[in-house]
Amino acid sequence: MTKLFSDVKIPGFDMKAAMDAQRKNIEALNAANQAAVQGMQAVAQRQAEILSQAVSEISTIAQQLASASNNPQELTSKQAEVARKAFEQALANARELAEIVSKSNTEAFAIINKRVSESLQELKALVANK
Repeated sequence: MTKLFSDVKIPGFDMKAAMDAQRKNIEALNAANQAAVQGMQAVAQRQAEILSQAVSEISTIAQQLASASNNPQELTSKQAEVARKAFEQALANARELAEIVSKSNTEAFAIINKRVSESLQELKALVANK
């Protein structure tokens, strides 16, 4: 494509510069997509870890509740404590996953933002040369 378009001569238009700019734009989009994919992979991996941890904890909790005394007050207290810990853990996990997503989005946006700034500088330089 570059060879094909480089043979095209339009007065006052630098085809090579335009092709280079588009190549850089595509490279920036690829880099941003890669950052987003890596972020999604990190979220998926962490979710799998959280699920594994939760299954293990459920087994432990079930054993603890099964071995608890038959005292309803003690059993209710133990269940309330388990529910509180589960809620706190779910909140911490959600916060951690949100931070991973936010970091990934910030990285992808920074790549695109940098390329937009570079593109504007390139355009400014082209206009200044005319």
